[in-house]
Amino acid sequence: MKHRSLFILFPLFIILLLTGCHDDCEDIVYIDDVPPLPPVGILSVSLDNAVELQWYENQEPDLAGYNVYVSDRYNGTYEFIGTSRTATFLDRGATNGVTNYYAVTAYDVNGNESDLSRDVAYDTPRPEGRGVALSDRFLNPGRSGYDFSEYAVLHFDTDFTDLFFEITDTGIPLLVVWDDSEIQDMGYTSSIDEISSAPADGWNPTGDAMAVRGHTFVIRTFDNHYAKVRVIDVTAGGVVFDWAYQVAQGNPELVAGRGNTLSKRSRTGARRH
Repeated sequence: MKHRSLFILFPLFIILLLTGCHDDCEDIVYIDDVPPLPPVGILSVSLDNAVELQWYENQEPDLAGYNVYVSDRYNGTYEFIGTSRTATFLDRGATNGVTNYYAVTAYDVNGNESDLSRDVAYDTPRPEGRGVALSDRFLNPGRSGYDFSEYAVLHFDTDFTDLFFEITDTGIPLLVVWDDSEIQDMGYTSSIDEISSAPADGWNPTGDAMAVRGHTFVIRTFDNHYAKVRVIDVTAGGVVFDWAYQVAQGNPELVAGRGNTLSKRSRTGARRH
């Protein structure tokens, strides 16, 4: 299998080879063995069992495309997984909860390939869902709670309910978590993907947050997982939201991760009861 190690070489120079030289030596053949520069600005986006990579386009006029490599650690051996003609790549072989490290090379029309990018993006894919509908727990308690680990709507009052919805007596719609969990309103976002990771602090001490259309909320679950929901709609009897959930315990990464970080985060925690 094609693979590369992460290291930096000095660029080669163009060699001028004189062939078929006549008396005037005017016939010169140029051999191009100068590779493109390594790509820069590698950025990854966590998807469901997939990772999308993006980077800045190289500017060499003879650029032909890019090769993408992956490793299980930053300074490990990087194995070739695919090629792209543009500065994007979708790794459909990624697995939810498993961290991968990505590097990219550029190659030209003569087959000269650059060194691996010094920007190495790391990413941990996570499951996601769209259009989940929860009812007001006072009207329909059996369909007012959500368990991110099972992607399931359930009763608001179970050991595995991560989030539930209720409307107060004064008509305020709330997203609520139990005392062993945390929630924080991250404000309005045009997309759920605008929130890349869970915050380190600023959690709501009351354990609830007003459900506002267009706002994205981050949740730390009782078993030390992170999730986020973006409210799509609020009605008189329920709420509709999109969500994403990080299956790696203790990992706050919810969308993007980028390189030059050599250590993995701690992943500890246990289910309650």
